[in-house]
Amino acid sequence: MTGWLVTGAGGRLARELTALLPTDTTTALTREELDLTDARAVDDALAELRPSVVANCASWTDVDGAEEHEDAALDVNGLAVSRLAAGCARTGARLLHVSTDYVFSGLDAEGLPYDEDAVPDPRTAYGRGKLAGERGVLTALPDNGVVVRTAWLYGAHGRSFVSTMAARALSDATVKVVTDQYGQPTWTRDVAERLLVLGSGPARPGIHHATASGSTSRYELAREIYRLLGRDPALVSPVRGADLGCAAVRPAWSVLGHRRWALEGMSPLPEWRGALREALPAVTASPAFGSALCAS
Repeated sequence: MTGWLVTGAGGRLARELTALLPTDTTTALTREELDLTDARAVDDALAELRPSVVANCASWTDVDGAEEHEDAALDVNGLAVSRLAAGCARTGARLLHVSTDYVFSGLDAEGLPYDEDAVPDPRTAYGRGKLAGERGVLTALPDNGVVVRTAWLYGAHGRSFVSTMAARALSDATVKVVTDQYGQPTWTRDVAERLLVLGSGPARPGIHHATASGSTSRYELAREIYRLLGRDPALVSPVRGADLGCAAVRPAWSVLGHRRWALEGMSPLPEWRGALREALPAVTASPAFGSALCAS
C-alpha cells in the first residue's frame, strides 16, 4: 500500500491538499469520478488503488438545501462516509474525514470554545448528516480514523464568504453582514498542511479541530477584509442573522477549541488575522474571485 486517495477533489480544500501531495503517489477523484453514494464504485476504487491514506473531502455542502432534502444529504454526509470507513477498515487505509462546526448547536451561552470531546447537538439537517459521518468513521476505525472539524473555510479555490466580501470591497460596494454569528475564518492552506501531518507518521485517531486561532464575527471579518484591501470599513453595515431568512439556522457560536493539538505537541493553526492578511493575495488572484468580481 502506498499513496493517497483524495475524494471530492473539485472542492476548495481538496484542491489545496492535492497541491501539497506528490503527484506520482496521489489519486484525486472528483464526485463525477467517484460518487461516494455508489458503494460498488467505492469498494472497487479502494481495492484497485490500495491507498495508505484516504482524505475524504467530499460533502453535501448546500446547508439550506439539506433542510428540504435531508435524506439525500444524509446519504452523502453520513451513510456514504460510514461505508467508506468500513472499506478503509477492510483494506487497512487511514481515513481523514473532514467535518464541521455544524455538529454543535451554536448556542453556547458561556461563549467558550467547543472542546473536541464536547457533546454534539446539531440543529440542522446538514449538521445531523455530518455527525452521522463522524460516528461512522470513529466506529469503523477506532485506531485509524481521524475526524477533522473545520469551519468558515476560504482560499484560492472556489467561492467563499471571504472572496465574496473581497469582491464587494474592491467594487467599493456597501454590504450588510450579520453581527451575531461568531467563528474562526480558516485558510484552506493551513487546514491542508495539518491534514498532511495527520496522514503522515504515527496514527492520531479521533477528533481534531482544524480552525484558525482566535475568533470574530462575520461583521468584523468583513470590515477587516475591507481594511486590508484599502477600502472604507464603514461600507459594511450590521444586520441580524434572523433577518436574512435562511432555511437553515446558522450557528451563532462556531468557535472550536484546540486542546488536542497541545496534547500531541503541536501548536494550533495560526491566528485568523495574520492568515487572512497572507491569504488575500491568493484569494483575489484566483479565477473564482474574478467571476465574483464581475458579478458584484
